[in-house]
Parts: sequence; structure tokens; C-alpha cells
Amino acid sequence: MRALTGNRLADGETVFWRKGQWVERFAEAELFADDQAAETAEAKAKSELTVVVDPYLIDVIESEGLWAPLSFRERIRALGPSNHPQHGKQALGGEDIAALQQAHGAARSTGRVALIKRK
Repeated sequence: MRALTGNRLADGETVFWRKGQWVERFAEAELFADDQAAETAEAKAKSELTVVVDPYLIDVIESEGLWAPLSFRERIRALGPSNHPQHGKQALGGEDIAALQQAHGAARSTGRVALIKRK
């Protein structure tokens, strides 16, 4: 399972793809079980040069009955900013935030590694 993420050009906020739109919370992100659909969405996102910076696919895992990014880096981005627990998305709380905070997984997802290799 994968999700598509990037940073909004206007303010740098981490955003997630949902049916052709960008949303701020990971819990609202569209999850792709089909690689072809994921890559099609990624290609469309990359054509939006004035909306997001470097969109890429990330691997996700099930955590606490919900989904969370596999890599620690992506979980931090989904919760960010990380300068204080009462700032940003983590201050909003809720089951989805708890799932992100409790998730465990690999240091890097394949999507981030692929992005690093392309640069």
C-alpha cells in the first residue's frame, strides 16, 4: 500500500494526495494498492509545478488499526512540525495522530529511496 506526498509550494506544508486534490492530514490521504494507479497519480502531481514540490510515493503500514507511513521520516512529516508536541498536526490529536505516533517500521520507504536516487 502506498500514498502520495509532497510539500505545498505556497507555505511548505506537508500535503497528501486525495483524488486529484492535496489534503493536509495523512488520515485523509488516498491509499493505493495498485502500482499503476499510484504512478499515474504521481505523474499528474508532478505536472502541478506551481502547487507542490517533489511529489513522491511513500510506503504505508497498518498501525493501531489505521494506516501510517512506513518510514520514520515520513511519520515525522505527517505529524509536523516536530519542534514541539503541541505544534502542528500532532497538536490536533485523534486516533489517526496516535496511530502515526505509535507506528514502527523501516528507516526508509522505497518511495523516498527512489526520490534520492533520481536526484
